[in-house]
Amino acid sequence: MSRVPQTAVLLTVLCSAACNDRESPPTAPPEATVSTAADIPSDTRQLEGLARRLALALRNPGFRAEVKARLDASPYPEGKIHLQRFLSEKSRAATRIVARENGESEEHTDSVARATRQLEVYLPVPDHRRRWNGDAHLLVATQARDGEIPVAFDLNGGRHFLDPGKPPVTPVLAVVPVETDFDHPPGPAGATCVPPSCGSGGGGGSVLTPPGLYMTQAWIPGDFEGWLKGDPEYEVHVMGQLGTSDSLTDYQCAGEHAGDPYTYDQNGTVWNGNVLLFSQTQINSYKAGHPGAALRLVALEDDDTACQIKIDQSRWNTMIAGFTTTYQDFTGAIDSGTVVKKIKAARSLYNLLAAIASWIKSNDDLVGNAIEDKVALQTLAPYNWVLKDGSTTKGWLLLQMK
Repeated sequence: MSRVPQTAVLLTVLCSAACNDRESPPTAPPEATVSTAADIPSDTRQLEGLARRLALALRNPGFRAEVKARLDASPYPEGKIHLQRFLSEKSRAATRIVARENGESEEHTDSVARATRQLEVYLPVPDHRRRWNGDAHLLVATQARDGEIPVAFDLNGGRHFLDPGKPPVTPVLAVVPVETDFDHPPGPAGATCVPPSCGSGGGGGSVLTPPGLYMTQAWIPGDFEGWLKGDPEYEVHVMGQLGTSDSLTDYQCAGEHAGDPYTYDQNGTVWNGNVLLFSQTQINSYKAGHPGAALRLVALEDDDTACQIKIDQSRWNTMIAGFTTTYQDFTGAIDSGTVVKKIKAARSLYNLLAAIASWIKSNDDLVGNAIEDKVALQTLAPYNWVLKDGSTTKGWLLLQMK
C-alpha cells in the first residue's frame, strides 16, 4: 500500500480549508494608537516584512489551525515556537503556504525569512492565550526592542500601531527576536528541582547543593518588560575585577537558561526558591586571583540573549554615580571568611564595564546593584540585600551562604 507524503497531506488539508472556510478578519483594531511611520525604528521595520507575510498567511484557516496546534504543543515557556524553523520543516510546507497566500514565489519567501533575524512566535498576553481559539480575530505584531511602538498587521495586511504600555483586547500573536534557547527544550530530562523546593515564582536551583552563595527569595515589584515581550526574564550576574585591570567582567549568571544549579526563573514580582549564585569554589578562586577585591551582584531583565549582559555604558555610569557618595563605595559583596559563613558588604572600586562585544548594543534593562541592607539603611523582612539604582530602590533579595 502506497504512503502519501506527510507534506502533501498537510498541504491538501490546508488548501481544502482555505477554499471552504475563509473568515473575514478584523480590518482595524479599535485599540490602535495614533502614530506615524516616522516613529518606528529601522530595526522594527526590518521585521515587518516577515510579520506581515505571516499575518496574510493566517487568513488561511487550515494554516491558523496548524499554528494554533504548534503553539499549544510547544514545550517552551508561554508556548513559543521558532518562526524560521517552523517555516523550514516538513520540506518547507509552511513556507509554501505563506508564499501562496502572499502571491509570491516560495524562493522569495524563503529568502526573506533567511535574511531576517531569528524570530519567535507566541501569544505573550495570558488572557489572549486563553481566549484565542484559532479564529481570524487576531493581530500579528512585531517590535525589535522592548518599549518601542509595536507594529501590528491584521489578517488582511493592514498596518496598525499599538500602545506599548497596554495590550489591545484583540489577541496578538507576537513576532519578536528570539529570547528562548530552542536548542535545549525544557522537560523532565535533566530536571533536578522538585516542588516545593522550586518555590512559587518559577523555581530555580538544584537538589544538589554545592557550598556557596545562594539566593532564596526575591521581590522585584517594577515592570521591566513590555506586554509584547511576555514574561520578564530576570537574571542575577556576579561581576568582579577583570584580570589586573580597573574594569569589571561577568563571572557567573543565574537565570532561566543558566543551567542547574544556577537556574533561576522569576516570572512575577515575588520569587521563592534555592538558586546558587556563586559557588564556594568560585569564591575561593576569585579571592586567590584578586585578593581583597569585592564582587558586584547585579540584577537585569534580559531582553534578547540569555546570560549575556548588554548594558549601555552611560546607563551603567548613571547607576554607579548615585552610589559613590551615599554608600562610600560599599556596594560590593565578599565572603566573610569566618566560621559562621556570611556574605557581607565590601568596597567595590571596580566600576568600569569591560570593553567587550557584548556591551556594544543596549538591550537589557538594568534593575539594580545589590547592596547589604545595613549599608543601604533599609530593612524589609525577610530580605537582607536591596537592589538599588542610584538612590532608587528597585527590589529586595534574600542572600545566604550555605
